[in-house]
Amino acid sequence: MPLRLLGGVAIKLRARRELPPAFRRSYADLDFATKKKGVGKAIDLFRAEGYAAQTAFNALHGGERLLFFDDENGRQVDVFVGAFSMCHKIPLDARIEVDPTSIPLAELLLTKLQVIELNEKDIRDTLALLHDHSIGETDGETLNGARVADLCASDWGLWRTITQNLRVCRECAYSYDVPNRPQLDERLDALLERIEREPKPRSWRLRAKIGDRKRWYELPEEVAGGP
Repeated sequence: MPLRLLGGVAIKLRARRELPPAFRRSYADLDFATKKKGVGKAIDLFRAEGYAAQTAFNALHGGERLLFFDDENGRQVDVFVGAFSMCHKIPLDARIEVDPTSIPLAELLLTKLQVIELNEKDIRDTLALLHDHSIGETDGETLNGARVADLCASDWGLWRTITQNLRVCRECAYSYDVPNRPQLDERLDALLERIEREPKPRSWRLRAKIGDRKRWYELPEEVAGGP
């Protein structure tokens, strides 16, 4: 069964060295992704590990997301199925097995930046990821800018949110004691430039003409926890 971490814990584990104090935070739960064919085995696994399935939620949303609780230890596990769907949908099914520990760095970044209103943990995690990994065109220990650009070029709404939030993170970085601010700025600029350079199809350009006059994001159901 392919099962990969995402969220803040994944970013911490993928760090090449200990996270600087500016990016450290507490982690309330664990977040995973699996393929659609892995749902049954995921349920069996977490039950065997002592987690109780959130029956009502899983019955309603099990095709996209599963929820488990370890009440004795106050722990929660979210399992996203095939894609990460909140304010925007980030496809994962075909890319879950790219890296052995977590979903790929490009998708890790997108799952952090796809929220319409960033909170502090999203900002810290985004800055930690970009501080620790250079922007390139491949996966592995390089953040695949081509993948980010491709997904943003296929969906104007995703482009709108991701580029907006990258700029928000850049501004917020001034309030953190970032160890290597020039490098961080360089990587933020490189990623924004790579997104803008990607050719946009006619459907994207037509949606861009409508702009913010039409809502470009979803309002996900509130669930305790989160990545």
